[in-house]
Amino acid sequence: MKKIIIADDHKIFRQGLKTLIVKEGIAEVIAEAQNGREFLELLPKHNPDLVLMDIEMPEMNGVDATRKAISLYPDLKILVLSTFGDEVHYFNIIQAGAKGFILKTSGIQELQSAITDVLAGNSYFSNELLRRVIANISDPAKSQASNDVTDNQFTKRELEVLQLVTNGLSNEEIAENLHISVTTVKGHRSNLLMKSGSKNTAGLIMYGIKNNIILC
Repeated sequence: MKKIIIADDHKIFRQGLKTLIVKEGIAEVIAEAQNGREFLELLPKHNPDLVLMDIEMPEMNGVDATRKAISLYPDLKILVLSTFGDEVHYFNIIQAGAKGFILKTSGIQELQSAITDVLAGNSYFSNELLRRVIANISDPAKSQASNDVTDNQFTKRELEVLQLVTNGLSNEEIAENLHISVTTVKGHRSNLLMKSGSKNTAGLIMYGIKNNIILC
C-alpha cells in the first residue's frame, strides 16, 4: 500500500483526512506534521510515496517546505491541499515542484483521483481552483502574467504540444493527435520545460496559464 505524509497545521483536519484515507483503503498515512519545519524533520525518517501539503502554516509555509523538500528529494510527489484564497501562492508552489492542487473540501472520489494521478506521475488540478486562477489572471488588477514571453520563444509545434498537455493528454495521445512519434513528443516537452524553466508538467501548465499562452 502507498505511504502518505500529511502536513497541515489543523489537527482535526489532519486526523479526519487520515481516517478517510485509511478507511477508504486509498493509502497508509505514515506521519503527520503541523508545519513545514516539522515536515522536513520527519522526511528523512520516512520514505513517503506522496505528501499532502497545506500552504498556510506557521514557522514554515508549504511553499518553502516544498521547495526545500524537492531540492533534497527531486522525485518526491507533493499534492497541495488548498482553500479558496490560496491562489496567489499557486505559481510559486508549483514552480517549487508540487504536482498539483486540490480543495480541502473535495469529496472522497476527487481526492482518490488526485492521489492516484499524482502517484502515477501525472499532475492534478482541481477544476474549480484552476478556474479561479484563470479568472484572477484575466483581471488586470490581479494578473501576475509576465511580459517577458515573446511570440517566438516557442515553436508552433511546441505550443500545440503544450495545449494538449494542458488538456490532459498523454504522450501517446498527443503523438496520435499530431501524427508524430512519441519520441518527438517527448523532445518537445523537454524543450518546453527548458524554455519555461519549469520543473515538471504541473509547472509547465501553470507557466502557460500565467503567461496567457494556452487556452483553458
